[in-house]
Amino acid sequence: MSDIKITKDEAVFYLKQMMQIRQFEDKIMDLLGQNVAEGGSHLYAGEEAIAVGAMAAIKKDDLITSTHRGHGHCVAKGGELPVLMAEILGKQTGCCKGKGGSLHLADVSTGNLGANGVVGGGFGIAAGAGLTLKMKKTGQVVLCFFGDGAINQGIFHESANMAGKWKLPVVYICENNMYGMSVSVERASAVTDLGKRAAAYDIPSETVDGMDVLAVREAVDKWVDYSRGGKGPSMVVCNTYRYYGHSRSDPRAYRTREEEKEWRDRDCIKVFGRKCVDNKILTQKQVDGIEKEVAGEIEAAVKFAVDSPYPAPEELFEDLYS
Repeated sequence: MSDIKITKDEAVFYLKQMMQIRQFEDKIMDLLGQNVAEGGSHLYAGEEAIAVGAMAAIKKDDLITSTHRGHGHCVAKGGELPVLMAEILGKQTGCCKGKGGSLHLADVSTGNLGANGVVGGGFGIAAGAGLTLKMKKTGQVVLCFFGDGAINQGIFHESANMAGKWKLPVVYICENNMYGMSVSVERASAVTDLGKRAAAYDIPSETVDGMDVLAVREAVDKWVDYSRGGKGPSMVVCNTYRYYGHSRSDPRAYRTREEEKEWRDRDCIKVFGRKCVDNKILTQKQVDGIEKEVAGEIEAAVKFAVDSPYPAPEELFEDLYS
């Protein structure tokens, strides 16, 4: 194992957040199977290192835009587990009063401008937010998360062109999990080196191992400083893998089990935990203790959500804007 240079507090924080996301997603899958959670839900399991590493590189008042696979972003941006679980179950105590659910999970109190049921829907929001921050001269940045499939949407090019021309403080985070629903990058993209897409708009890019939380943190930290310094947007492509199907209805028939095993052998949580132990930053007992602590937090979040009331019917048209 290679040496890693982080403090014990950082190690605990990153490991705990990744475990929270993983166990949160595993529990959502379980609740979907019981029909306790309903509707569409696209799980982030396997990609935890990206959300945790990227959020570690920004300040509390910086903003993010998320995707339909957005639970991990919410947790890593500081969302409270019970409140997020309640929202996904459609309960009144959720961060959107039960009206956003999984696909439109937003938590403005933490700077999370929202998940989006529209593929690529966050690009325009990030450009607008970035323009606002630049005009107000706040010194904040926006992280714009998106998948490899979204980069083929027209709004990516329109928004990237605007961001590049106006030098907006936006850092694009491409979560390249190799498949847009069931179609691989190789089949869908003429240029499979996704970082090259940014060059057309004079936006610098970097590709990193999205299974390594510290590699993600280091890269995003560098480009956040670049954007915060007024130099404009940048893009970080994080190569990763989603463990579950695109959604619950996806049997993953387009992927081999050998491929899945190769990526699970590189699991971001297990590898990071081993590195922490091998470098004597944490003991195995401490790693196990964090995992057990998180399990208790998830169970408490589920109880809070299940016990919470649904929104009242008369609230149906509240909070609507048109």
